[in-house]
Order: sequence, then structure tokens, then C-alpha cells
Amino acid sequence: MTEAIEMTPAMRELAQKRAAVHAEQERALAELEASIPKPIGYHLLIALPEVEEEFEGGILKANKTMRDELILSSIGLVLDMGDQAYSDPSRFPTGPWCKVGDYVMFRPNTGTRFRIGATEYRLLNDDSVQAIVPNPKAISRTL
Repeated sequence: MTEAIEMTPAMRELAQKRAAVHAEQERALAELEASIPKPIGYHLLIALPEVEEEFEGGILKANKTMRDELILSSIGLVLDMGDQAYSDPSRFPTGPWCKVGDYVMFRPNTGTRFRIGATEYRLLNDDSVQAIVPNPKAISRTL
């Protein structure tokens, strides 16, 4: 037997405030997603993973360390491809090296870097991909 709880005016006001905050967050997210550029030609759009805030032992990383790790990141997620990516059979006789949804490895500082919201992206040439990465969490960069 469940009884309906009657909402008080304070509960209704709180529910309305929560709904308004949620709607604003959804609008802001949609605006950010609409800002992500569509790669053209032979370019790939790559999203870089977020940098961990702590070292394995639990010690917090300095902001500069986190920024350096992000800038020198060599693994990312393929979000989109230009219409000519991997289309040249003389350069890619076996077909595409990767597909949307793959984690890939590339040289640090490769491509055009930009940020939208809290996420860093890169536009890479299709031939900049060096490997497909099955488990990006298992790979760490050596300095």
C-alpha cells in the first residue's frame, strides 16, 4: 500500500527550481555540442580524454602537470571524419586505418588543438593515426 505524498509549496518550488536548472544544463550542453566543428576533407575530429587529477598513489597533480599531460596527450577518441578521409586508394590500399568510435594513438602535439567547454579536441590528418588502442586506460605516457 503506497500513499501519495502531498507536495507542499516549498517542495513544489524546489521541484520547479531543479527543473529550471536541468533545462538550462541541457540547453548549455546542446549549445556546446552544436559548437563542435565538422571536419572536412581528409581530417579527423579527435576528443582527448580527461586527465586524471591524482597520481596512482593518491597524490594530487599540480595544474601545470595536468595541463602538460593534456597538451602532450597521444591518445584520443575519433568522433568524426571528413568526407575524404581514407578515400585515396593509393595512400590507403587496405582501407581506413580507423573508424568513428575508435581510440587512436598519434604523435604528441599533432594536429590543430582547440577546446570547447571542458573538452579538448584535435583535428588530425588521416595519415597521422599510428595505432588503434583497444584499452586507452592501460596506456600511460613516458617522459
